[in-house]
Formats: sequence, structure tokens, C-alpha cells
Amino acid sequence: MSAIVEAEALGRWYGEVVGLGDLTVSIEPGITGLVGPNGAGKSTFMKLMVGELRPHRGSITVLGHRPFGSRPLYRRLGFCPQQDALYEHQSGRAFVRDIMRLAGFPRKEADRRAVAAMERVGLAEAMDRKVSDYSKGMRQRTRLAQAVAHDPEIIVADEPLTGLDPIARRQTLELFRALANDGKSVILSSHVLHEVESLTDTMVLIHRGRLLAQGNVRDVRRLINKHPSRVHLKARDPRGLASRLLDEPYVNAVSLSGDGEGLLVETLDVGTFHQRFAAVAGEADAGVRSLVSDDASLEAVFDYLVG
Repeated sequence: MSAIVEAEALGRWYGEVVGLGDLTVSIEPGITGLVGPNGAGKSTFMKLMVGELRPHRGSITVLGHRPFGSRPLYRRLGFCPQQDALYEHQSGRAFVRDIMRLAGFPRKEADRRAVAAMERVGLAEAMDRKVSDYSKGMRQRTRLAQAVAHDPEIIVADEPLTGLDPIARRQTLELFRALANDGKSVILSSHVLHEVESLTDTMVLIHRGRLLAQGNVRDVRRLINKHPSRVHLKARDPRGLASRLLDEPYVNAVSLSGDGEGLLVETLDVGTFHQRFAAVAGEADAGVRSLVSDDASLEAVFDYLVG
């Protein structure tokens, strides 16, 4: 299976700020999650992928084309940017239709494609309303509609699930799965690991503009499990809870915070911790008020992997 994206020693910077440092990666067909903390370089990589930016060093090819200035590639590529740049006076349908006109489709065909794309993203009833009346999630889905309306081979989506309510999020994930079932390739970015995990097993992890890891979710989880997971707790009696938790064999360390009610737990077996915690907290009668696991944050994943 040949790669759809090939980057070699790819670099791009903005003045003294490095967007990408030295990225070498190969992406195969299918659905690929591009993940990393905010500021990792995901958006810069995507803009290089779709030809919005020219590399300062190294090279990148998409479907065998160098993206910058490649009109043949643009016909085969769809891009849903993170930026909310829509024309407020237009309807969603008109916006997508005009994008199709700019892509070279005749007016009738452009309108037909706009209608089909708006229906596909779940905006059939709202397509003729002004964009200025759309919610954040509806605006995001309109950007998705213009990315898929010309039936591209690859769809590149920058944080496409941001701002969507649960129903719209599910519809968007189903759209990506349907596109993959139709033989399309999807590359989407996110800083939330479980969002990508619910859609694909294949991911590329970027940290500080470089490739940190590439593979499936299981590989990433195995890397994470070699390092302690952190769980932040708040309780009425944090000292009593800390004492009880230290008796558990899967707990490595417990430390108290300065606010008098918080504690930080480190464990090498976060699954067992969550299975046992309710019983342990009940025995301690500590009055637990909140529990937050760092594993829910992709920032923590990268802390583990680079630490």
C-alpha cells in the first residue's frame, strides 16, 4: 500500500517561532488521527499538506504532488480549516456553492453538489439560512460540507470536532466513517486522544514540531503504561483518603496539595485504580468531591512519552 503523504525533514517557521522543526513521516490510506497538544505543529503540518504554506526546509508530497501551487492536487483534496472564516451574509448553501464555482464547476452542478454536501453533514433544513444565524457547531459542519462537496480523495480536517454538541459530534464521526467506507482517506487532527480513538486505530503523534510516535492506539497505550498515571482528587478528608490509598498495591505515591483538600495519586495500573476507587473511598469515608485523571488529557500523554 503506497503512502498518500510523505514528509522528509519538513520544516516551517514563523519568524523566530518554529511551527515544524524536522518532521519525517509517511501516512497510509484510510483514517489517520494527527494528535498532539495545542501548539505541537498539527495545523502547520496540515497547511503544508494542503498547499496553504510553502516549506522552509525539507519536502512534502501528497498523492505524489508537491502541494504548494498544485492545481491538479487541489481537485483531489478537501480541507476543513480550524479557522471560522465564513461569509456572514450568505446562506450555508450559497457559501458551499460559491466554493464549488471557484473550483471550476458550472453553476448548476455547483449548486447540486452544495445541496448534497449540506444534507450529508446534517444541515438540510438550515442550508438556506444565513450563516450569521448558525451556531458554532453548524458553522463547523458548513466548513466540512465545502471540504467534501467536490468528492475529493483525501479530506484533511483541522480539529473538526471542536465546538460540536454530542449529536453533531456523532454525525461528524459517522460522516468520516462513511467517507472511509467509500474509499476516501481522512486525516484529522485533535488534542483529545479519545476522540481519535473512537474513530481510528492509526495515529501520528507530534510534539514540538517533530514526530514523537506513529502507530496504533494500543502501541500508544503500552508506551503510556510504562509511566505512572496521575489522578487528581479533592476530598473532605484528604489525609484519611491518602492513608487508605497507600495500602493499595497499585498505588505508587500520594501527595497532598497546598489547598488543604486536594491530593495527587500516581499509579502504574490506572485501570485497577478506577475499578477499585469507589470501594476504597467508601471505606475511607473521605467525602470525595472530584476526580480528574491526566489520561483524559493529551498533554499528559506527551508528558509521559517525552519524560
